[in-house]
Amino acid sequence: MNHTDRAASYTLAELARRFDLRLEGDGAIAITHVGTLENGGEGAIAFLANPRYRGQLETTRASAVIVSPDDAARTSRPRLVARDPYASFARIAQFLHPAPAFEPGMDATARVDRTAAVAQSARIGPYAVIEARARVGERAQIGAHCVVGADTSVGDDCVLNAHVTLYPRTVIGPRTVLHSGAVIGADGFGLAESDQRWIRIPQTGRVVIGADCEIGANTTIDRGTVDDTVLGDDVKLDNQIQIGHNCVIGDHTALAGCVGVAGSTRIGRNCRIGGAAMISGHLEIADGTTVGGGSVVFSTIDSPGVYSSVMPLQPYREWQKTAAQLRHLAQLRERVAALERALGDADAGDSTLRDSNKGSAP
Repeated sequence: MNHTDRAASYTLAELARRFDLRLEGDGAIAITHVGTLENGGEGAIAFLANPRYRGQLETTRASAVIVSPDDAARTSRPRLVARDPYASFARIAQFLHPAPAFEPGMDATARVDRTAAVAQSARIGPYAVIEARARVGERAQIGAHCVVGADTSVGDDCVLNAHVTLYPRTVIGPRTVLHSGAVIGADGFGLAESDQRWIRIPQTGRVVIGADCEIGANTTIDRGTVDDTVLGDDVKLDNQIQIGHNCVIGDHTALAGCVGVAGSTRIGRNCRIGGAAMISGHLEIADGTTVGGGSVVFSTIDSPGVYSSVMPLQPYREWQKTAAQLRHLAQLRERVAALERALGDADAGDSTLRDSNKGSAP
């Protein structure tokens, strides 16, 4: 279905009132969907948050735009003026594009253990499996081929998209969304070595996920060895992330795609971890920390700030030269230290000579 086929249409003035934004221009214009400055057309509302795209304000064909007070005078398009255009765009997008309605009920192919407690308002999809003593809350949606393990709790208004697996005793807070292929509560990588063989350590903890979280497609979160692996409220995990056993992630922290977090690491509240960052185990990352994409974190971060460990992109031949120089840093350091010692010895000798000359007869 195209955007123009949508039944819902609102005037720009209605959106301004609903979201408490300042209206400039024609408030009677009809808005049916969100779009971009570059590709938005009739009925679309776009936004400008990044100054790099200011030039597109002049050429956009979107019916209306959301801009900051500083950018309001840069366009003649009908506009909503917002202190935070991106956040306002997100709220309007949710309003114009609500999640599809669903009918409560249980597909005939689903398998639900007789001891499980499933709310009457929930939706259980085709071939889903709900194991013994599991609990599924009000208005929860369990997609096709999902597995909800024994003694697991799925909160009210949760959404499990197709092929999500929740291992036994997992706890999912209300309004949390899990995307396809997510695996929550698998064994942590707990092994002890003896006589050149690995001894598996039973993983007896759980995974406990808070309210309003989002877990991306094919992301995996291991259960704890003894204590639980815990995600706070409003934690957002992108696709293909690995969270090791016994990790703790604080409220309102976001991790971008392909991040790996080794076991027993504690990431604070309000942190942002860039894509493909690798975080070693048994570390702590302070509240409010940002880690750049592709960074490798080997030690605890005590103070909030922005951290990165990746060299800026270079043409390949320049990168080869830089890498070759980096390989010889240890030798260069030794040579500099030797030079400093030699200069120190020379200075000491000159000083001794000057002192001895002071006592000599003219």
